[in-house]
Amino acid sequence: MKQYKAYCFDLDGTVYRGKEGIPSAVAFIHRLQQAGIEPFYVTNNSSKTREQLQEALLSIGIKAPLEHIYSSALVTAKYVALNFPGKKVAMMGTDGIRQALLNENIVPVEDEPDVFVMGIDRTLDYMALARATIFVQKGAVFVATNQDIKFPTEYGFLPGNGSFARLVGEVADVEPIYIGKPSPAMLEMIAIEHRFTKEDMVMIGDNYDTDIMCGINFGCDTIHVNTGVTPTKVVLEKESRPTYVMDVLK
Repeated sequence: MKQYKAYCFDLDGTVYRGKEGIPSAVAFIHRLQQAGIEPFYVTNNSSKTREQLQEALLSIGIKAPLEHIYSSALVTAKYVALNFPGKKVAMMGTDGIRQALLNENIVPVEDEPDVFVMGIDRTLDYMALARATIFVQKGAVFVATNQDIKFPTEYGFLPGNGSFARLVGEVADVEPIYIGKPSPAMLEMIAIEHRFTKEDMVMIGDNYDTDIMCGINFGCDTIHVNTGVTPTKVVLEKESRPTYVMDVLK
């Protein structure tokens, strides 16, 4: 395998499943760090702040600098701030997306928003979804942090934000604006903020439709690992294949 300056890891299904680390990935990251290469972490999970993601990594034995952690929540908040300045924004989600919006000086409102931002909320109920559909039907621009239908945990697959965004969009008859992977936005931000070229970078992930397509859309090399959403046999049938296909990181 070619050597890179920026190894960009997906988290759920690539580095850990739920609260359990994936041993091959953890060992690979440790080897990179011992060689003086500090990896980056690129996640569609919008529920956690950078600090909470840092704690999750630390709990499986990975020390990650805060500035090397990128989430769909961070990019979504920057997108809203750039494209809808001064507009009223309502949100669904938890600490990750709320703090990201506040960091962009966007204070979420409860009623009559111009923009509705949807991140995953594991405590949502029927009325929260109903409220979201009403906002969008009344004309709020519908922005979703990501379109992941499911994500792997130690228990099996669980519904992702894309499942709920698709539900709201179907009811309101509106297609959401999706910000997270497979959009290359997070990789673009890493390249700009840390001054890498595309040739310096590689995207590593388990989900072909999000992680691998993110790298392909960005134009960097990609590594698919068979530890999460998309089985290797499915990846090998794709027209656009990853640069490398591995069962586990070695």
